[in-house]
Amino acid sequence: MFDPIVDAIDRQAQALHSPWSIIAVGLAATLMALLAHWIVFRILRRIARHSDSGSDNVLVRCLARPTRVALIALALVLVAREVPALDSIWQKVASFVMPALVGWIALAILHALIEAMKLRADITVADNLAARRQRTKLTMFSRIATFLIVFVTVGLMLLSIPGVRDVGLTLVASAGLAGLAVGAAAQPALRSLIAGVQMALTEPINIDDVVIIDGEWGRIEDIRTTYVVVKIWDERRLIVPTSRFLEDTFQNWTKKTAQLLGTVVLYLDPAAKIAPIRAEFERRIKANPRWDGRVQVAQVTETHRDAIELRLLMSAADSGMLFDLRCDIREAMLDWIADNCPEAFPRNRLAAPEPIGLELESRKAA
Repeated sequence: MFDPIVDAIDRQAQALHSPWSIIAVGLAATLMALLAHWIVFRILRRIARHSDSGSDNVLVRCLARPTRVALIALALVLVAREVPALDSIWQKVASFVMPALVGWIALAILHALIEAMKLRADITVADNLAARRQRTKLTMFSRIATFLIVFVTVGLMLLSIPGVRDVGLTLVASAGLAGLAVGAAAQPALRSLIAGVQMALTEPINIDDVVIIDGEWGRIEDIRTTYVVVKIWDERRLIVPTSRFLEDTFQNWTKKTAQLLGTVVLYLDPAAKIAPIRAEFERRIKANPRWDGRVQVAQVTETHRDAIELRLLMSAADSGMLFDLRCDIREAMLDWIADNCPEAFPRNRLAAPEPIGLELESRKAA
């Protein structure tokens, strides 16, 4: 009576053991997982687009790819419970695949959180010191955390391979001298890595700081664990080891504030009238929108036989504004002096020779 039913079950079990049936079941599970992922993330993207915060878009974008693969793996696990042949295949690769998926998802969550927090640190505002410090800490934390997650993930994946695990234990047991040799060889890299951690704590530089190093003026474009990228004013990039900013001297123009003082030096004739030039400088500096209103001083700082040195001191909100302001004032003052008092420019004076007769009389009198 039950023989037909038993035969049908046996045929179905045998069919599930065939390679093509296993492949078909796996493809079906994968398609269902992809469909479920597409539906869920389509809804999440729509919700994120209608939200006021940009962090939602960053989170959805960063989690899309790793969760897609994780859902496929989850679907295969659920199907493998019902298909013994597929379960035996999954058991062989699960210990290698699962750490990779977990590490990938952890990296995606880390990067999503870092990017979301960076959106709150806007460095485009005028007073952006706090935002630049926050971005620097987030960047360094992201580099270090990424290295640790990748290191642990790769270690777990290698430990899942029996042969590699045995070799690793053997190497650990006899790695005394080898560890010292490798440590000595990798001393520069380790020093730079430790310097990166120290830089995140002490903050000698921040993202978008204006620095002068090796005689080059530039901005801190990127800070990594082993090196720093300085963007030079002419679009070149200066790659500097991280340890240089902890061991050597450099100039940081925006350590506490971006405000700076700058000078324009004019060399004038000793007989030049300073008061009209000072009045014109004050009028020009107050009319210039790049001046921040803090400092404007005109002083004679040095005298020479043929010229005097007039220093025009001014202030601006940042180094870029200051450079343009100095150029504006220098050009305007030179034009004004040329048009209104050209005699103020320095001139070389030669003493007139005495007449010959007077020279002879003076010698006879002597």
